[in-house]
Amino acid sequence: MVGKLDPEERVLDSVLPEWFAQTSDDPYDRHNYRLHFKNGKSADFDDYMNVQAAWFQYESKFLSHIEILDKKKTTGGGFK
Repeated sequence: MVGKLDPEERVLDSVLPEWFAQTSDDPYDRHNYRLHFKNGKSADFDDYMNVQAAWFQYESKFLSHIEILDKKKTTGGGFK
């Protein structure tokens, strides 16, 4: 069959460069999310899985879009 690779030809682990390394096991939390409804209202979420779950709870006729927001950086104090 054309286009089908034999198991020895498949590239799995070698796709990532040798220098790639995971530096943290912490969840990715760089963004907040805003679910916009067609009536102009919105709801904010701090986790993608939660905004995705909310998206699927509503009928599409009520939904507009999801906006991705940068999280505001909190400072640890110090001099101002």
